[in-house]
This record gives sequence, structure tokens and C-alpha cells, in this order.
Amino acid sequence: MSSTTGLLAYCRQGFEPELAAELTERAALAGFAGYARAQRNDGHVVFVSEEAQALDRALPWRELIFARQKLRLLAELRGIDPKDRITPLLAALAGSGHYGDLWVEHPDSDSAKPLAGLARSFGNALRPALRKAGFLTEKDDARLPRLHVVFVQGDHLFLCAADARDSAPWPLGIPRLKLLPDTPSRSALKLEEAFLSLLDDAQREALLKPGMTAADLGAAPGGWTWVLTRHHLRVTSVDNGPLREHVLATGLVEHLRADGFHWKPPQPLDWMVCDMVEQPRRVAERMAQWFREGWCRHAVFNLKLPMKKRWDETKLCLELFANQAGRPLEIRARQLYHDREEITVFATPG
Repeated sequence: MSSTTGLLAYCRQGFEPELAAELTERAALAGFAGYARAQRNDGHVVFVSEEAQALDRALPWRELIFARQKLRLLAELRGIDPKDRITPLLAALAGSGHYGDLWVEHPDSDSAKPLAGLARSFGNALRPALRKAGFLTEKDDARLPRLHVVFVQGDHLFLCAADARDSAPWPLGIPRLKLLPDTPSRSALKLEEAFLSLLDDAQREALLKPGMTAADLGAAPGGWTWVLTRHHLRVTSVDNGPLREHVLATGLVEHLRADGFHWKPPQPLDWMVCDMVEQPRRVAERMAQWFREGWCRHAVFNLKLPMKKRWDETKLCLELFANQAGRPLEIRARQLYHDREEITVFATPG
């Protein structure tokens, strides 16, 4: 067993360097010493720090961009006997407190996905053992920390804790969204996840009301427009390409064959969404113009990242957007599960 403490965070496979850089910089800005352990394609990053509990509070999950999930690391167990994983795990938990729920997981990486079966079976065996030992409540209790057991190999796991109010509410940090038969494109899942992940419950209720108006820039074939119509918004879809017929048939869509980088609305709109493929700085500048000119109140847009220095480009684009928007904004950004080489940004008056 290792006494390693700090944070464990999941990410998209291949983005471990970006998450490591983000955690390192954010921890330093918050005044915490530590270092990141990361290996490309592992799907997770360990940030080692002796001040794990305070660091956990200083880096809220919703403010992290490349972390699908953020957990406080309690212990790391290596070389455990596959015939008895429970005994060393219980020993490692001694003195750590009580937990309201148990999640047994693995990173979303090619090397760890084969551990899904082990995670399920081990969870079924571990749950009653934890309850018998007094570590786990008989019924799930969200007021208590959630215990995470994270397998990275059959004989190597992390023990972690999470506050249900400051962590992803989905196992592996992945919201499982269904691709419906009439979905115009898989990109629709990005906007659905953005509304679920970047807006809180109160914002979803207040900001996505029937009859609100929106523009979808670069709309074809209509995936994001389709999501907006499912919330009963009236949408101006801007793209020189065609939209799917069933999207137009909703009666909520006006299709304008125009360039999303040059079109402007004749009157202010509630929403603007944009998933255009373009240089991220150019997109950030254009999105800032929409707020500066008062063309929209709220926005969701994607920034396609370069292959190198992606953390640096992320910071630059978000700072550029905030500085040029001309008004105080609340800005949240995340690399969503349904994103690829990009991040998704939500902006609303701050």
C-alpha cells in the first residue's frame, strides 16, 4: 500500500498532459505544492499533494476543463493479491470515516476497459463487507462522502472519496445519452451534454423555456438546432448547407443560407450556439462580438483545439473571449465526453 494522497482525475484518453498541466497550474495559483503523475492514454492523472483535503476544496470540479471526474485520493494499493483484495482495502480505509455510497470504476482507456467486469463483480462483493465493517451506510446517503474504488490493473487500485456536490454525478464521469433514431447527427449529443453538464438545475429551468429565441451558427445538418427545438425554442439556423427535412418540419426553424461568421441577427436573441470548424481564436473573437454587440444573452460554443500546446491555447482563447466580450460573464468550459479534439464553453451574464 502507498500513502499517496492528493487528487485523482479522469480525462479523455490522450489528454492526460493537458489535464496534468491544468491541475499543476491551478494548484499553484491556489497556493498548493504538489506534482502531477500522468502517462499518455491512461485516461487519468494523479496530482500528488500532502494537502489533499484543502486542495480538493480549492479546485471545484465544475471549474476544471479537462477533468471528467475529480476525486480526493486516500490511498494507492499496488501488488494486491487477486484472491483477497478486500482485506488490504479495509485496512487502508481504517480511520477514514464513513461513506454514503460506493462506486467501483476504471478509467475510460483502452487498457482499463477490460476491467469493467472485475469492477462490477468486486463491487458486489465489497459492498456487504464495507457495511459489515461499518464504513458504508445501509442505504445510500448523499450527505456523506462517496467512496470510489478505481482499478487501473487487476492488482493496482486507488481508494478515493468524493463530495456528491463537487463531483460528476455519473460513473466514470460519463453521462450516458441515447442517440435517438431521428437525431440528425451525433454532434447533437454534444449540446445535450453541454446543457446537462455546464448548466445547473436552476439554469436549465430558467434559461431553456419554450418560446425563447436562438441562432445556430454552422447548423447543417441540424443536430444542435434539433436539440434546441426539443426544448421548444424558436431557432434561426445559419448555414449554406442543407438541414434535415424533419428538423425543418418542426415549425420552429428558419433556415438562412448564410455564413455564420458574418451573419448577425436583426434583433437580440436569448441564445446563440455554434459548432463551426474554424481556428479557435477566430471563434473566440466572434463569440465575444456577439456578447459585445448584445446579439445574445447566453451561448454554447465549441473551440477546436490544435494538436500541440492545447492547454495554452485553451487559456488564451478563454481569456480572449472574456476580455473582448465587453461585459461580465459567467464562463464554464469543459471537454465533454462527446467532444473530441475540442472543448465546449457556456457563457451567461455574470
